[in-house]
Amino acid sequence: MIVVVLFMAACNSAKKGTLGSTSKYTIENLERMDAEDLSKNYPDANIQEGTDMFEEGTDERPFTILYPGTENELHITWQNKARTNIHDLRYSNKGKWKSETGVDIGTTYEQLNKMNGKKISFYGFGWDYSGAVDWNEGKLEKSGLRVFLTPKGETSNKFYGDKIIEASQEEIDALDMVVGAIVINYAI
Repeated sequence: MIVVVLFMAACNSAKKGTLGSTSKYTIENLERMDAEDLSKNYPDANIQEGTDMFEEGTDERPFTILYPGTENELHITWQNKARTNIHDLRYSNKGKWKSETGVDIGTTYEQLNKMNGKKISFYGFGWDYSGAVDWNEGKLEKSGLRVFLTPKGETSNKFYGDKIIEASQEEIDALDMVVGAIVINYAI
């Protein structure tokens, strides 16, 4: 009898749309959820839905926003109109959302290098993928996490544009970069 109860409990916990043992605000927990699951698990999220253009205006997708206009705002784009498969998740506020990787909004450039176990590269600023990080086959390469750096320091024209930035350590230190946005892409 105990075996049957344990088996049924295990089946129920693996069911789509249920939260695992980690935090409700761990973004990796959302991967299995559809729009209905989000409504059930985040009833206080003031959910907004719509359709918009993404990928530099080349791809139309439905979207959902949880906690709009708050520090916990989270954007979800969907792979299909039925909102059953997440394309990606995005957030840029230092609210409750966290990643299992330990990367967070405000994580410094130096901390990212340490977490990655290999020096990262980053793209220039001032375009759609401003400050995008390249993991350079480090520990975070297969995490699915896309991170975008934001400079807190003075930014010269040298650091703008769709290109990997070549800079001295002194220049990087002067940029004083931190993670300004996090994306997990599930459609890869």
